Amino acid sequence: MAGNSQRRNRRTSNKKGAMVGSGGKRRRSLEGKGPTPPAEMRKGHAKQRIANARTRQAAKRPVARRGGKGSSELVVGRNPVVEALREGVPANTLYVQQFIDSDERVREALKLAADRGGIHLMEAPKPELDRMTNGLNHQGVVLQVPPYEYAHPEDLSAAAFDEGEDPLIVALDGVTDPRNLGAVVRSVSAFGGHGVVVPERRAAGMTAGAWKTSAGTAARTPVARATNLTRTLEAYQKAGLTVVGLAADGEVELQDVEALDGPLVIVIGSEGKGLSRLVGETCDLRVRIPMPGGAESLNAGVAAGVVLYEAARRRA
Repeated sequence: MAGNSQRRNRRTSNKKGAMVGSGGKRRRSLEGKGPTPPAEMRKGHAKQRIANARTRQAAKRPVARRGGKGSSELVVGRNPVVEALREGVPANTLYVQQFIDSDERVREALKLAADRGGIHLMEAPKPELDRMTNGLNHQGVVLQVPPYEYAHPEDLSAAAFDEGEDPLIVALDGVTDPRNLGAVVRSVSAFGGHGVVVPERRAAGMTAGAWKTSAGTAARTPVARATNLTRTLEAYQKAGLTVVGLAADGEVELQDVEALDGPLVIVIGSEGKGLSRLVGETCDLRVRIPMPGGAESLNAGVAAGVVLYEAARRRA
């Protein structure tokens, strides 16, 4: 019995102590990391930034913001008034001179205003119309256009994200001709864009001329006004949009730009001066449109149409 006890003690004393294991780390390290996560979940990926921007937009409480109002405008003369009414330019009052010698244009203006509804018809003496128009040759007919209600720049991208779409916005830098603005609005509407941004100062606004050139599309395509265009573009970049500026000496040709099918702001400068220095430096890319015919530049409306078509083609 004593011998058996000694053998048991020897076996007990020879036992190895507790050892620290790998905790399964070696086995897990051999298993691999699994399938590659989607782009929206990869840190630093452009699609993750876009997804995060959409989440932030969705989490925001909706706030009614506006970009301010323009000033009221008078359309003066029989032909301009008739053309404005034909093109659907917003109006609140049609002034007609007392005892006017009515012709076909005056009768058409009265009929168009009456058919549209919501336009007040006012008869006024000639001295009153002279005073209103600062002595312009009004020919006895004056149309009052109400101030345009501008959108807020951030509302354009927010509306696109709310619809589950990538924003497609055009910003104008130094474009002063209202007809160019109207043409850009028309192109944005034609190719599924979400709006136009214009600077508050030294830039064309939504006048009667812009409305006419837009051929009615201004009624469904918002125009936003930016107090500072550079800061507005930076805000768009933080929201996940790529800012592409058009420049004759751009580093990249239009067909080589990969960002056209994602959240995008297209910045177009004036025909003569192009992009201003600060705006050009803010852009993520400066892009040129190939022109084999040798033209030096395109006006804003044509340039916008070319880039918007390419963007719409990529998104189709």
